[in-house]
Amino acid sequence: MNIQNKKIWQHACGDTDRNYSDVCLNWDVILNGPGYAGAYSKCGEKLIRDGVSQKKVTDIKRFAEQMKDGDIVVLRLGTSYILAVGIIVGDYQWSSIFADIDGWDLQHYRRVRWLWKTNGQHKKFNTYALKQGDTTQEMTSEEVKEWLVSLSFSDTELNRPLVELPNYEPRQISHEEIGEYLFEQGVSSNSIETLIKEFDELIRIAKWYKDKDAPSEFETVAYLVVPILRALGWTPQKMAIEWKNVDLALFDQLPRDDKNLAVVVEAKKKGNACLTAKSQAQGYAQGKDNCKRLIVTDGLRYGTYLKEKSEYKLYAYFNLLSLTDRHPIYNCKGVKEALRIMTPEWRE
Repeated sequence: MNIQNKKIWQHACGDTDRNYSDVCLNWDVILNGPGYAGAYSKCGEKLIRDGVSQKKVTDIKRFAEQMKDGDIVVLRLGTSYILAVGIIVGDYQWSSIFADIDGWDLQHYRRVRWLWKTNGQHKKFNTYALKQGDTTQEMTSEEVKEWLVSLSFSDTELNRPLVELPNYEPRQISHEEIGEYLFEQGVSSNSIETLIKEFDELIRIAKWYKDKDAPSEFETVAYLVVPILRALGWTPQKMAIEWKNVDLALFDQLPRDDKNLAVVVEAKKKGNACLTAKSQAQGYAQGKDNCKRLIVTDGLRYGTYLKEKSEYKLYAYFNLLSLTDRHPIYNCKGVKEALRIMTPEWRE
């Protein structure tokens, strides 16, 4: 790879507890945030007023202004792993389709033509070969530069078309619309009314937790997850907390045993990765033929999976703080369908 007279950047894709490298690689992008305040450069003053550090605002400025078309970028995780190498294509952009990437708002984005990608074995360098700190930084490691020079790519790879981004903007869903949908699906009026009240209460709890230590997984289940499931119609007899290493097990009938296990719920501490918990939940569900559903959650964000043959596929996702009809980046449905899957009455 020719790096002569090329600016080389290192760009973080989250951290070891919550990384979004799959989104970057699947959609030919790198992301930065927070992006809720709008596109750069108009967002800076609002972010500062909201308590975002000047350091972070400068990081977004670097991402938007200093990165240029044709620059080289390495996608890093931590300070010693590289997951991908690519070339920046075009100018800085902003889009609401990246407003919720496993709980992070990362609407600032740039297109990247990825040339080298990890195959599951990340490229490892000496500790601190890559810099800690800001999401976007100039890459200065000689060790990494030597490796980049050793890479070679064909003309086809260097000129391949970028993946086309979704052209659908998620639509906000009202509580009333959720209620009407669930009623049409056979959920009782009492359950719907209780659910809507729980939404409001859980949002208050979440805001209270915002400036506190994140609740444990047990607290997440007890205070944030169980209330929603109870509102949807699950009874205590058919819910088991910390059952056989499962955070929360839901049964379609009694007794509580493997053959009656209907749903595995895997909970994470609020603020940790939600969707990446799927592999753990699937591991618990393997071999339980009756278990067709998985729910992964941190109490605010919920990913619901349905079994297709031997694999569980993400079917719907929602965030209590932003209820939408779809999630185009994950190519899945939104809050209405997720809640339907979470009811005891759901059937294939």
